[in-house]
Amino acid sequence: MSTPAFLRGAALLAIALQFWPASPALAQPEPIAQTKHAAPGVDLSASAERSATNDLAVAVLYAEHSAPTPAAVASELNRRIAAALQRAASHADVDTRSGSTSTWPVYAKEGGGQIEAWRMRSEIRLESRKLAAMSELIGTLQNSLALSQITLQPSPETRRGAIDAATVAALRAFEQRAELIAGTLGKRYRITHLSVGDGDLPPPVLPRMRAAALAAEAAPAPLEGGESRVSVHVSGRIELID
Repeated sequence: MSTPAFLRGAALLAIALQFWPASPALAQPEPIAQTKHAAPGVDLSASAERSATNDLAVAVLYAEHSAPTPAAVASELNRRIAAALQRAASHADVDTRSGSTSTWPVYAKEGGGQIEAWRMRSEIRLESRKLAAMSELIGTLQNSLALSQITLQPSPETRRGAIDAATVAALRAFEQRAELIAGTLGKRYRITHLSVGDGDLPPPVLPRMRAAALAAEAAPAPLEGGESRVSVHVSGRIELID
């Protein structure tokens, strides 16, 4: 027996409704995003400086010699440097070590680039916190070596102590500026970023004319340590809050 027409129509309608998209009126509404305003931020910086005593003296002395062959020039110069190091070894308050050494050819002025000799330069380096002992040793060594340079600078420990003190002062200055800005605007604050860096000025170096005069006199060099300046810079960002 065949199915009545009205039953076949109802079945087809039920199947169609399974694939029919939901009415917009029946769909669930999208949630409304809650926007949160970011707290205002302020970039600021502060710095501080401190003095560091130049309690470390560094001196460089050298010898130069020319000879017809590289072996001959090296033999003579090594002998002179070894003698200087031996004399310096008796000064326990001065740290002595070998420095740089270089050798180069000397060309004849008229010879089509022909090498007529070899020249060599060799250095020794002195370091000491005892300025009087350094001065005495320099005077002794100038009998056989030439004085290239004397540098007065803070020792690593002294410099670090000055940097630490400057860091504390710079951070306090940063904090004071942050409190001033936030308080003026009737806000509180919190630090969101902080960067700390340090630096110092180049240590004083005796002029070349002064070094040359000391070499000519071959006498103890009077050394005055003085001071260097170290600085710390702090930069960062604060966020103003109610």
